Amino acid sequence: MPARVAPPRVGRADDEAAGKPPVRCRQIAGADLPAVADLLAHGFPARDRAYWTDGLGRLAAREVPAGYPRFGYVLESEGRPVGVILLICSAVAGMEPPRVRCNLSSWYVDPAFRAHAAMLSTVPLRFKAATFLNVSPAPNTWATIEAQGFTRLNAGRFVALPALAAGRRGDRIERFDAARAYPGLDERALLAAHAALGCLSLVGTGADGAHPFVFMPFRVKQGRLRLPALQLVFCRSLDEIARFAGPLGRLLLKRGVPFLVLDADGPLDGVPGWFWPDRARKYAKGAHPPRLGDLAYTEFTIFGS
Repeated sequence: MPARVAPPRVGRADDEAAGKPPVRCRQIAGADLPAVADLLAHGFPARDRAYWTDGLGRLAAREVPAGYPRFGYVLESEGRPVGVILLICSAVAGMEPPRVRCNLSSWYVDPAFRAHAAMLSTVPLRFKAATFLNVSPAPNTWATIEAQGFTRLNAGRFVALPALAAGRRGDRIERFDAARAYPGLDERALLAAHAALGCLSLVGTGADGAHPFVFMPFRVKQGRLRLPALQLVFCRSLDEIARFAGPLGRLLLKRGVPFLVLDADGPLDGVPGWFWPDRARKYAKGAHPPRLGDLAYTEFTIFGS
């Protein structure tokens, strides 16, 4: 586990001199969750309150690196939350020294308090040892995110038809079985945790051992159509997606899923599909940004698509 870190100091906006109720930024506590769910449901009307209560419940139950917030931060005025940003913090397995990754998510501030919104975006960044991710930024926030020192991770999105790809002789892919031994598979805990969150955890096997994959349900939008697909959540490298594309695609077709969606910098060699540039931007800030193909333990898996 990472060494314990001191939490950043959070502040109080000095509004009292101006005759306004004071606003302060603090960590979200368990007692805040009902009001936080109400605020998020109001701020993101496409998601109902159950979506937020379910996701906050998952945050309450998961392991968090020592010294990091479990839920994130609220802006509070006169005893009620008026703004929120969620912070999903995880220790990156298999890294020495241990590293922490924090996904900034679901930033919303009541319009009457937008002057204080910067408190929510800057306070979490005071954890200097962590690497921060923003994996679902709205286009109107891209310039602000880049001004905060975040670096873009992907050039766009690749939508693949993996069943049309050729396979390598002897390579197979199957659903992850927690009771089975897989030579060379160090990501067992990651696969098991994401399967418990409703993801599809798979293992590719070949002469060189086992290769982990995690996917989650997705819909490819084409006009009015919503086509069934899976979004890549985790793999060791996009080269492994290309290698196992054929058997992976044929397994997915049996489940009625023809498409695979992943963040990329261009098409994958040997995999039929099309590349959409400048789609689904993702950003990172810190010394250890994730590679393409690693969205493990982010809002996509904790809250769902």
